[in-house]
Amino acid sequence: MLLHLNAAEALPEDAARASLAGRVWVPDGPQGPGGPAVVVIADGHVFDISTTVPTIADLLEADDPAERLRSAVRDRDLGTLEEVLANTPPETRDAARPWFLAPCDLQALKACGVTFVASLLERVIEERAKGDPDRSEAIRRELAATAGTDLVQVRPGSLEAERLKAALIERDLWSQYLEVGIGPYAEVFTKAQPMSAVGTGVDIGLHPDSTWNNPEPEIVLAVDSRRRIVGATLGNDVNLRDFEGRSALLLGRAKDNNASCAIGPFLRLFDDDFGLDDVRRADVRLSVEGTDGYRLDGVSSMAEISRDPADLVAQTINDTHQYPDGLMLFLGTMYVPVEDRERPGGGFTHKRGDIVRIAAARLGTLINRVDRADRIAPWTFGVRALMANLAARGLLATGVRSRHA
Repeated sequence: MLLHLNAAEALPEDAARASLAGRVWVPDGPQGPGGPAVVVIADGHVFDISTTVPTIADLLEADDPAERLRSAVRDRDLGTLEEVLANTPPETRDAARPWFLAPCDLQALKACGVTFVASLLERVIEERAKGDPDRSEAIRRELAATAGTDLVQVRPGSLEAERLKAALIERDLWSQYLEVGIGPYAEVFTKAQPMSAVGTGVDIGLHPDSTWNNPEPEIVLAVDSRRRIVGATLGNDVNLRDFEGRSALLLGRAKDNNASCAIGPFLRLFDDDFGLDDVRRADVRLSVEGTDGYRLDGVSSMAEISRDPADLVAQTINDTHQYPDGLMLFLGTMYVPVEDRERPGGGFTHKRGDIVRIAAARLGTLINRVDRADRIAPWTFGVRALMANLAARGLLATGVRSRHA
């Protein structure tokens, strides 16, 4: 199944008022060597602003990133948004024309887990099922009957949470996932390495040994080195339920594989029209279309998150852990697909060729296709390559110097 991108689907519903930044690969040309360029999406076009901000990290460190984006020198018009989007899927790409990348670069790629009750229960189910999807439905019914309603009401880290913890231990239902779900400390883990995220319109990767896996539609916050939340975008925190279910120590194997971190399509910077309260009110929609005619739809409502996004950021970057290049933080999802796809009790798992759409009204739509991580082109352009490329293009000196240098 081919991937098709268009501006109407990619853009937020209020695109005319949105401060939208992105990254585009610009091919070599008469103007010199190509490479990743920071862009502003405005008036239906994609403008290179790399001489003002050579990296997204530099943009986010500005005192007012949205104003920096608006006032940046528009070095080149790289084409209409429709043209650059249409050229992004690899199978139809003209390598002599620009295409979109993930809208982040030097930031650490972090993620929060079990931040919604629904996903919390699914993690407990995975653990008790030992990664076996056929055992999941009976465990799901047991947990819903004994603990589900209690968990919905509890505030993580509260006295009520401590009492519930004691009660669940008595029922032999306690789990390491419940510890991070209702305890004082959130689960925050490294999703992937800086520069490894893929953007919209390309394949996402599953480990070839996984037989039980799913997409995780999430909002991703952009945070600068000063702990400021300065923007938001969409993400797919691709997950292997069988790996993580066998052992929580396999989390890295379940989460960090080639092309298993998708972010995009654009980064919407906070300004007078869009901020953290809009994130708190957002609904994140998911659809999966299979080559076999299968269709799945779901929604994750940020209003139901157990921990406030600002608290999750504060638990990630603080006096005990700094991020001098900033970070992108996945906030977690309440939607974990449990519908049977092939056989009763078998639950949901991906098939190669699935088209995954993750959308929010004010952030646009992130579109990817599912493949095996070992069949997708390997990740080769890392931080050293970026620094060498920026130097060759004469852009390295234009970046914002570290305030700690």
